[in-house]
Amino acid sequence: MATASRERDGETVTYDYDLLVVGSANADLVIGVERRPGPGETVLGSDLSVHPGGKGANQAVAAARLGARTALLARVGDDAHGRLLLDSQRSAGVDTAGVLSGGAPTGVAVITVDPSGDNSIVVSPGANARLTAVDIRDASGLLRASRVVSAQLEIPLETVGEVVAGLAPGSRFVLNPSPPVPLPAAILAACDPLIVNEHEARVVLGASVGDDPEEWARALLALGPRSVVITLGARGALVADDRTTELVPSVRVRAVDTTGAGDAFTAALAWRLGAGESLVEAASYAARVGAAAVTKEGAQVSFPTAAEVASLASLASLAEAEPDPAPEPHVTDPGQTVSSAGRGVPE
Repeated sequence: MATASRERDGETVTYDYDLLVVGSANADLVIGVERRPGPGETVLGSDLSVHPGGKGANQAVAAARLGARTALLARVGDDAHGRLLLDSQRSAGVDTAGVLSGGAPTGVAVITVDPSGDNSIVVSPGANARLTAVDIRDASGLLRASRVVSAQLEIPLETVGEVVAGLAPGSRFVLNPSPPVPLPAAILAACDPLIVNEHEARVVLGASVGDDPEEWARALLALGPRSVVITLGARGALVADDRTTELVPSVRVRAVDTTGAGDAFTAALAWRLGAGESLVEAASYAARVGAAAVTKEGAQVSFPTAAEVASLASLASLAEAEPDPAPEPHVTDPGQTVSSAGRGVPE
């Protein structure tokens, strides 16, 4: 395996991986619907399709398809869904040495997708809930070998805390707190960045906030993260640290399926930060990756290569010079509302 080096305190540090993703791996059970049912209501949907998913597995595949040297630390069941997930990771080029098997059935996400491309998701964690702090300590070699470590909250919060405790000096930690919960100070202090949408920001802050994203960013930074990214759909993404606050523009897309778009955004951002880009540069690239992902159905199968992202950037530059067309649905993160505008960053 190729390695990369970085100078730290006058000493050369070698990393085997650009990105280690610690998180969930689910089988996505997807049903297309004309509209989602209300309480007590039954609606008919399309034939069931099964795809590899889970926020952690999605991030790993997204990064690997872009060209990042990626590893996944997760737990799946010893079952058909687990084998599906492992096959998907390996075909994308992800190192699966850290994927554990057994202890519970593979996690499952039941996803409904409406004609606008918006979706809603119910997750049964399964084996994801059995990824423990002991598993993280046993994988300390993976943590030490990784330039950037990314996590989400579809695994136990205690496990994420152990990831933070085991980070190698000089490595970078990226967290998307989804599904959101109030976060301990030690986890918040390690985040660089903390990536949230509006709903997640409100939960992490644990208090009512106004409608100004810059206010949210200041409040979040006051909790301890080194940097913050707030995704805002059609408005773009707000990036902030102790030096600057800047809005990254959104990208015009025609949404087909939003499943996994936020995971692709996070993976791309984490990878580009590890490659030495600024927070603004990395977020701009991640916005293009998230936009490209929604032009195809499914999660992992929709994630673009670096060449596809470059092609989208060229098309977007041409579109900027043309009058705006009639509004088209745009992508937001799974479970979030699709607006009527024709551009967006995964929320």
